Amino acid sequence: MTGSVREDGFASSGNTEMSPEQRMPEWGGDDPAGTAGLDGDLPGVDPTELTDEDLIREMHSLHRTRLDTLRHAADSALANHLRRTAELETEYLARHPGREVDPSRLRDA
Repeated sequence: MTGSVREDGFASSGNTEMSPEQRMPEWGGDDPAGTAGLDGDLPGVDPTELTDEDLIREMHSLHRTRLDTLRHAADSALANHLRRTAELETEYLARHPGREVDPSRLRDA
């Protein structure tokens, strides 16, 4: 590892101003990290093919592992996690455009 060690004991990659999306080329369509499947598709079942129950289960799993992935996973794993979360959440919102919003979650305007 060529980065320095930060005060919290974790290694620094050197460029802290760039997000994982900016550092990872697969977000631009390239896949040097090998995160695509053998047939060239990105890993995971197409969210449109999931039942509502499976979609919720997959989102729950991603949210449960979010902090650990953010703090400790390789940049390629974090980029894949971000991509998959966006895919699943976009599908959820497409299926539930009139979702019920809890009034206690709203801020005063």
